[in-house]
Amino acid sequence: MSAILKYLKEHNNQITDTLFRLTKAESPSHTKALVDECGNILREEYERLVGGSVEKIEKGEVGNQYKFTYGTGDEEGQILVIGHMDTVWDVGALPIKQEGDLLYGPGVFDMKGGLTITLWALKALKETGAQLSRKIIFLVTSDEEIGSIHSKEIILAEAKKSSVVFVPESSIGPDGAVKTERKGAAQFLMKVEGISGHAGINAWDGASAIEELAHQILDLKKLANREEGISVNIGVVNGGTRGNVIAKEAFAEIDVRITKKAQVEKITEAILNRPVFINGTNVEVLGEIDRYPLERTEAVIQLYEELKGIASAHGYDLEEGASGGASDGNFTSGIGIPTIDGLGPLGDGAHSEQEHVDLSNLPYRSALLAEIIQKYANK
Repeated sequence: MSAILKYLKEHNNQITDTLFRLTKAESPSHTKALVDECGNILREEYERLVGGSVEKIEKGEVGNQYKFTYGTGDEEGQILVIGHMDTVWDVGALPIKQEGDLLYGPGVFDMKGGLTITLWALKALKETGAQLSRKIIFLVTSDEEIGSIHSKEIILAEAKKSSVVFVPESSIGPDGAVKTERKGAAQFLMKVEGISGHAGINAWDGASAIEELAHQILDLKKLANREEGISVNIGVVNGGTRGNVIAKEAFAEIDVRITKKAQVEKITEAILNRPVFINGTNVEVLGEIDRYPLERTEAVIQLYEELKGIASAHGYDLEEGASGGASDGNFTSGIGIPTIDGLGPLGDGAHSEQEHVDLSNLPYRSALLAEIIQKYANK
């Protein structure tokens, strides 16, 4: 057993205490005051456990963000760990409860558990005297669950100085596989303008925006390709004013997921430049790619194989998998920085009432992260 894993197993009760404290600090994305309070607690835990430097990044519309720096090594080629403290849960929507080794609660798996194992990974590196030749940056944002609009810039800035990125987001439950692939995401808004009129008196004189939108939806769905991993979802539609009025306006929100960066240009072009099916209507589409996919490149495979080797030395098999959802790791992967995701603890049920973490597994996942950080911090 490695010194790092031994240390963490001996401190599992304290690791659990950190996770309880962060989970109890409920932090819905849209409630800045609560996210800021969670950030204060995270900062307190970092200073108590690790004691490195802290930079608070003030935000007006969302919670403040934090850049924690550990070590005095080179900044160029630094090791970047990315996490977020905001959750999808309104206050009181989900009870916090422990059943045996399982802890249930809002954001416990996505991703208070990942924040906890990162804090303790750094703590273990410190307490075991690990020598690091590169700086470790632990960047914690506050708006990942609502699109990372207020954090994308700093994520990319830190990624450009980094040699590798580790993302302790929720693992793939229930076996804890890490994520070597994530789909990219793009969002679009379609606006259709028609010609209004009386549905009885002028039935043939108008041009229905709703009918045009219906044609558009059916045509958009043809862009989906299951074999290539391209999905197109029209999640919101709106339009018209009354049943007896030919609709002048209609709108649709479109979500597109892709698996390869090479797919982006083709599908974006197809969505932005639409044919018109009904004379007298006009179609405008706004939007762009939000996150490029995290692809299973050779560099990602190498990261996975090294993680698998660490896990094997700890006595278990570590699997890999893909996710249809996106994370902040998509940003870093999208600019070519080797990135691996899903390094959070064993658990399941992200964004569901069954969201939970296996407390007995916390030392193992924290040790996994600590040892891969140590390896890359000395390359």
